[in-house]
Amino acid sequence: MTIQFRALLVHLFTATGAVFAMLAMLAAVEEEWDLMFLWLVVAFFVDGIDGPLARKYDVKTNAPEFDGVLLDLIIDYLTYVFIPAFALFKSGLMDGWSGWAMIIIITFTSAMYFADTRMKTKDNSFSGFPGCWNMLVIVLFALEPDWWVSLIVVTVLAITMFVPVKFVHPVRTERWRSITLPMALAWTGFAGWAAWVDFHPESWAHWGLVLTSIYLVVAGGLQQLTEPRD
Repeated sequence: MTIQFRALLVHLFTATGAVFAMLAMLAAVEEEWDLMFLWLVVAFFVDGIDGPLARKYDVKTNAPEFDGVLLDLIIDYLTYVFIPAFALFKSGLMDGWSGWAMIIIITFTSAMYFADTRMKTKDNSFSGFPGCWNMLVIVLFALEPDWWVSLIVVTVLAITMFVPVKFVHPVRTERWRSITLPMALAWTGFAGWAAWVDFHPESWAHWGLVLTSIYLVVAGGLQQLTEPRD
């Protein structure tokens, strides 16, 4: 198997995320939230490992016919933004005017963020909240807070998308990666567990989701505060 063919396979692997996005959307339309999140977790897992594979096989050089970055962004917008926003609105956790406000805030700001050429920092972290609304929405499904709490959280995170605050990339941010990567894997496991038990309120997966989410949200800011000054 040539290196060019392996690089092409990486692109094809990335593209499976679009299939999982469609399966998640079909489940969301039927309001089968547990199944929707299971498909989103699968897509999240694919997104987590296709990047290292792309760098290993140097897809830009060995399979330049396809733009892996563009392909990844298209799928990320579907699985990270569009479907989670739809689910949050359709589920009733945020309906009425708050639901409409949430949909406008999430889809508009995320579209601008995904097109922002400044979204990555020198240490491969994200500058601003990276639009991982799928991660937020699954936590909101698990905890079921009041609508106004959800609206405040959505608004604050949307604002931080355009504030120079770091958010770690679990794979590419080298600092604290020995902690961050296991936390991201644990989050994926807890998310799948929570969806599998249909967000049962007594599931320990809820606490695992909360704890790992808190770390992933604040780790970048803590790194920024503790960086040595030039």
